[in-house]
Amino acid sequence: MKSNCLLTLAFLLAGNALFAQFTARGNFIMGASLGFSAATSKVTDGSSTSNPDSPASSQFNITPKVGYMVIDNLALGIGLDYTFSRQKSTLNQESKDSDLLFGPFARYYAMLGEDKAFFFEVNFGFGNSSNNSPTQDIQTNIFAVGVGPGFTIFSDDAIGLEALVKYNFSRSKFNTDIMGVQSETVTFSNQFDLSLGVQFYFAGVAKASKGSGSNQRLY
Repeated sequence: MKSNCLLTLAFLLAGNALFAQFTARGNFIMGASLGFSAATSKVTDGSSTSNPDSPASSQFNITPKVGYMVIDNLALGIGLDYTFSRQKSTLNQESKDSDLLFGPFARYYAMLGEDKAFFFEVNFGFGNSSNNSPTQDIQTNIFAVGVGPGFTIFSDDAIGLEALVKYNFSRSKFNTDIMGVQSETVTFSNQFDLSLGVQFYFAGVAKASKGSGSNQRLY
């Protein structure tokens, strides 16, 4: 019975080395995701007498990224996040906005056989913008963090088709100076979104393969 257990363990370890080829140490990933989300926000202007607004918004975003497998199944990288949002306040006032954030991400894969995997991703985003005119000066600083699980299916061409469900939190601070009158507005947003994406897996400068060995490269 002990020998059977050892054989089973050896089989599982060998299978993991084969199945982890796409996400082996030294590989690169590059791709993008498209997502849609709905959000609610709470806006305060720092005044104790003001009534906070609670607008609702819908958002569309695209997130290109590039990463490197620092160890088997763990990728670290850099991504962009472009978001277009449409917001409607409780006073039926509508506004549109777009943000471009830049920051790091980390992703860990748990392989499910040869061509499927669950993964868990966390990302951070930082951005700022300014709007200047002779009568006003608006400075905006944004910080965001997203976290959530996903599922990917690998093809023989080293392409991963994936779905990701993520919780996103963001903080936006607007510093406004209009004809010498300064004010500060802070917005906290909580979002859940579903995004679909495509990632390409490369071993060095070539596409990753399903061949055995965690360090195999194609040239």
